[in-house]
Amino acid sequence: MSDSAAVIAETERFSAPNYSPLPVVVSRGEGVWVWDVEGRRYLDCISAYSSLNHGHRHPRIVAALVEQAGRLTLTSRAVHNDQLGVYLKELCALAGFEMALPMNTGAEAVETAIKLARKWGYRQKGVAQDSAEIVVCRNNFHGRTTTIVGFSSEAQYREDFGPFTPGFKLIDFGDLEALREGLTPN
Repeated sequence: MSDSAAVIAETERFSAPNYSPLPVVVSRGEGVWVWDVEGRRYLDCISAYSSLNHGHRHPRIVAALVEQAGRLTLTSRAVHNDQLGVYLKELCALAGFEMALPMNTGAEAVETAIKLARKWGYRQKGVAQDSAEIVVCRNNFHGRTTTIVGFSSEAQYREDFGPFTPGFKLIDFGDLEALREGLTPN
């Protein structure tokens, strides 16, 4: 389809309404630019919420994707593959970490960070079981999983999805006094 209105109508007809996207139908990209189906060019300031900071169709990235897809498309973590260790070694050296745990999405990374913080609290700090607390700031957005929307301050993300995971204290960003009050032994 080369008509934005037709593409949008078809998408809205068959897609669950969980987003309110801009009325732009992007069909191709190059570097920092994208073009819609009518040929208008836009500076891609959204960049897939920062996961596209290298731009569109970077030649080295495209070549690496094609090469890997020609050898092996995907493996689960139930088996080893010959690229994961190489990738993790380079990532850890670049980031200055001893270990890394790759995730598929930002929401999955946030959920894992919550589990890690709680487990550390219980096993290392001695927090009583099922009483860990995590301080979060209002007006956050970390994804759409049930736990994450549970500590959102946006009604539209919470409505009709409860009950939510307990243990989160919501404060205003930059409110030092609220942070002091929110930090407890738990």
